[in-house]
Amino acid sequence: MEILEAAAELFAARGFHGVSIEDIGGAVGTSGPALYRHFSGKEALLAEMLLDVSERLHAAGASRVTEAPDAEGALEALLTGQIEFALSHPSLITVHDRELGNVPEPARRQIRRLQRLYVEEWVTVLSELYPSCPPPRLRAATHAVFGLLNSTPHSAGELPRETMAELLRDMARTALTAVQDTAQNQAKS
Repeated sequence: MEILEAAAELFAARGFHGVSIEDIGGAVGTSGPALYRHFSGKEALLAEMLLDVSERLHAAGASRVTEAPDAEGALEALLTGQIEFALSHPSLITVHDRELGNVPEPARRQIRRLQRLYVEEWVTVLSELYPSCPPPRLRAATHAVFGLLNSTPHSAGELPRETMAELLRDMARTALTAVQDTAQNQAKS
């Protein structure tokens, strides 16, 4: 895990192609070639990094939804989890946004599948809260909220963490409420 975290920081700062295996090894106090005991190369390391985060987000999302007492509690748990992730791992967000194309195709398909499953956890909860909204609209809203919450590589650090978390939660809630409002307005037209 230390290797993946160090690589994420380096990839976020300098880009995938701007980092060598020796750079990553040096960041964790070993030689670059020693990393080949864990990964077949830089692409495999990147794939493992993004697979790991996608698996963790999906598993945590599914768990939060299952453990919640109702849809409102599930949405709050999903928001809390995504905000915590966004504030704790801005480097991973940057790496995913910029470097997914450098992941070999089979792993990229698996990452995308896990991401779709995570999005569907949100859509299922939102469908319970906003039954008049069609799933494609809720899916689009979910992606928009992710864009908002995952803006932390650009916005975190200027405000205290708790203040930022509260701001992100309020903005996400407002965005999701707008989905229901616009659906109701369109139904009236």
